[in-house]
Amino acid sequence: MGVPAFFRWLSRKYPSIIVNCVEEKPKECNGVKIPVDASKPNPNDVEFDNLYLDMNGIIHPCTHPEDKPAPKNEDEMMVAIFEYIDRLFNIVRPRRLLYMAIDGVAPRAKMNQQRSRRFRASKEGMEAAVEKQRVREEILAKGGFLPPEEIKERFDSNCITPGTEFMDNLAKCLRYYIADRLNNDPGWKNLTVILSDASAPGEGEHKIMDYIRRQRAQPNHDPNTHHCLCGADADLIMLGLATHEPNFTIIREEFKPNKPKPCGLCNQFGHEVKDCEGLPREKKGKHDELADSLPCAEGEFIFLRLNVLREYLERELTMASLPFTFDVERSIDDWVFMCFFVGNDFLPHLPSLEIREGAIDRLVNIYKNVVHKTGGYLTESGYVNLQRVQMIMLAVGEVEDSIFKKRKDDEDSFRRRQKEKRKRMKRDQPAFSPGGILTPHALGSRNSPGSQVASNPRQAAYEMRMQNNSSPSVSPNTSFTSDGSPSPIGGIKRKAEDSDSEPEPEDNVRLWEAGWKQRYYKNKFDVDAADEKFRRKVVQSYVEGLCWVLRYYYQGCASWKWYYPFHYAPFASDFEGIADMPSDFEKGTKPFKPLEQLMGVFPAASGNFLPPSWRKLMSDPDSSIIDFYPEDFAIDLNGKKYAWQGVALLPFVDERRLRAALEEVYPDLTPEETKRNSLGGDILFVGKHHPLHDFILELYQTGSTEPVDVPPELCHGMQGKFSLDEEAVLPDQIVCSPVPMLRDLTQNTAISINFKDPQFAEDYIFKAVMLPGARKPAPVLKPSDWEKSSNGRQWKPQLGFNRDRRPVHLDQAAFRTLGHVIPRGSGAGVYGNAAPPPATYQGNLYRPLLRGQAQIPKLMSNMRPQDSWRGPPPLFQQQRFDRGVGAEPLLPWNRMLQTQNAAFQPNQYQMLAGPGGYPPRRDDRGGRQGYPREGRKYPLPPPSGRYSWN
Repeated sequence: MGVPAFFRWLSRKYPSIIVNCVEEKPKECNGVKIPVDASKPNPNDVEFDNLYLDMNGIIHPCTHPEDKPAPKNEDEMMVAIFEYIDRLFNIVRPRRLLYMAIDGVAPRAKMNQQRSRRFRASKEGMEAAVEKQRVREEILAKGGFLPPEEIKERFDSNCITPGTEFMDNLAKCLRYYIADRLNNDPGWKNLTVILSDASAPGEGEHKIMDYIRRQRAQPNHDPNTHHCLCGADADLIMLGLATHEPNFTIIREEFKPNKPKPCGLCNQFGHEVKDCEGLPREKKGKHDELADSLPCAEGEFIFLRLNVLREYLERELTMASLPFTFDVERSIDDWVFMCFFVGNDFLPHLPSLEIREGAIDRLVNIYKNVVHKTGGYLTESGYVNLQRVQMIMLAVGEVEDSIFKKRKDDEDSFRRRQKEKRKRMKRDQPAFSPGGILTPHALGSRNSPGSQVASNPRQAAYEMRMQNNSSPSVSPNTSFTSDGSPSPIGGIKRKAEDSDSEPEPEDNVRLWEAGWKQRYYKNKFDVDAADEKFRRKVVQSYVEGLCWVLRYYYQGCASWKWYYPFHYAPFASDFEGIADMPSDFEKGTKPFKPLEQLMGVFPAASGNFLPPSWRKLMSDPDSSIIDFYPEDFAIDLNGKKYAWQGVALLPFVDERRLRAALEEVYPDLTPEETKRNSLGGDILFVGKHHPLHDFILELYQTGSTEPVDVPPELCHGMQGKFSLDEEAVLPDQIVCSPVPMLRDLTQNTAISINFKDPQFAEDYIFKAVMLPGARKPAPVLKPSDWEKSSNGRQWKPQLGFNRDRRPVHLDQAAFRTLGHVIPRGSGAGVYGNAAPPPATYQGNLYRPLLRGQAQIPKLMSNMRPQDSWRGPPPLFQQQRFDRGVGAEPLLPWNRMLQTQNAAFQPNQYQMLAGPGGYPPRRDDRGGRQGYPREGRKYPLPPPSGRYSWN
């Protein structure tokens, strides 16, 4: 399922599920950056219990970002990951649990997709490097300007796979990070932290779901726990709905398509490598002091409220006059199941179902029309009723022909409109475009050469006229710089050739013409459509896949070995007679080991992450599995326009042949590689203030060798097993920093221990129901909200979870006052030279007064001078904040005052400013341990921790 396509459809159809995050930024006082105190109430007017981080969605953008320069080394990557987690934590502020899950070894069904992605990434990376070098040579040959080529090894994102040294180092860094925050951050004081690194098998989001499922089955579980899951994958929405937890929220970065990316050659924005002209970079600032600043703002986060999505679905799926009792929970499960038909990570989507064509709405309408005949729901607790599914699929098959014809008509109509648009643009463009200094550019564009100031405007105008007259001494393709020297990169005569014809990918299937099914099976499977036995095999494999995926979402991995053995899906009209197909899976299967998975998903170009003898199997022509690693492979566009949308036609890995080949090279593994190749488990961390701290410490003191039950009364009802960790973080022991720029923890009080979820029999069924005692959240949607998805207006999400939050604004009197007291700058607007507000007034003092509220001067005058500089005591020294139980919510004004006053606590933040405005860490000799001269400057905690605790 395409993440952008599904999210775009979901946000347009159900807009009220989205809420913009209120994020409190760190403040600066006398050049020292003061971190956010996450122990205070959440500014989003909601309190979360548990925060789950799908870490791969954090690791990738931090290690190879698309909209900013990449970190220069691995240490900078780790610090960037720490900062990203800090930012998320300060927004969500969980009170009970933080669960970090990194992708471990995946089921075989997922490995096929991982293999396709990594082969594509390697191929595209090599092609991009060749294209970049070609364009560089062409530009330099024409006299263009390019910054010197930076000599550094290209970061291979394929290393973000279990079993590599990078993932092993990441696990060590996250252990250090957790221990540091448990020691120094008051928001982590009473928090339980679980780290499931890449050694624990399973995808990150599914390890999180498995934890939630197993805890829900315990008698001490709180059914009103408020969960918050961070991740950008579309399947997180399905997984959240599958839990049937009433309070489930997803936080993700706001999706903004077509974000600007810097050119890989000149590092300027506004063009790609293939369009680079080698123009000199414009000076930014008077002395070029803004050269390293980026034009893009920091990404914003949004919440997706699944309780509101449940309200939408309950209204949409409610059906009258059913022959059975309507159950909204079962209907939501059926909706989740139907979404799998438009694509997921394990199966290709059906040819007739595309999200952008309204496939999900079509399935829902067919479902509501057919469900009266089915006699019940399609699914129950992750198990599929194939007889009822067959009725839905055959109903889709009846309209497949019309779907294909309408798709062709829409594509032709779109091409026609694009052709007319290009004709209009060409008609409106001038025949000649001046070059050099006089090149026209868009208003506000700072990176174009036209924004430079001509040192000799008359000379530049003369040269332009000479160029227009095509003087024999001046080439029509030559422009001139401001000093009169010719520049080969400049204005050119526009070609009169017709550019309306754009090559379209060849489509031999032609689904819109008669005989489409025969052509489809002949072209995609290389079999005749009359081969009923083969078609039956494809359909059976697809049906098995549907059953496997639903079981995976609701019960866990049904089989680590199963996978869909074809590149393409069958037609909906082929789903006849599926009611009798078996849907059971082999029991007792085990996952691959990490290095075995690397051999199954890596191309030969990424073999440097493997041991030498294993790497040889990928490249040696005499290798018994050399056919698994083609140097080049075909990409079938399959009716699409771009290569990234196509199907990578890679050979499937034969597990038996792979294991047989690896048996010969297993003895070559070093002890370190053998350790990386082993499967691990989860690790639990707590600080000294947590009730579990003394219990775990006693286990280490007694040297218990048997697993011990977790006391649920000490950990908010959580259950499982504890076992001692050989590499544990222990109190009064130094925690060494794996990042050289960060100091060791010499006064550690945190503790860690191995943790294992409650275990159940293999045939145990987790019930997909809302638990007894669960309180349904108050309805959010109003009658007017039902029409917002279809009236075409621009929808603006609300800010925070409080719908009645008053926006901060200046009234007319305030604007008049500002106009009198602030001097006007020439050409910069009325408030162009306004200085930023002083640090004392970080909030907005022009908030409209509430009824009965005292005026601001009186509020401030009643405060004693010493009180105005003393912030409130830390939250853990106050009465416990408990939402809904005698808790008096802070008014926005009072919260603002607390935030302002908290910024000035001299006893709490007595520190000196270090590089970048952050307090420096000190080494063991008492000196300051600064940053290396190369690389970006990252924040460092203060020498004695970020906060003072007693």
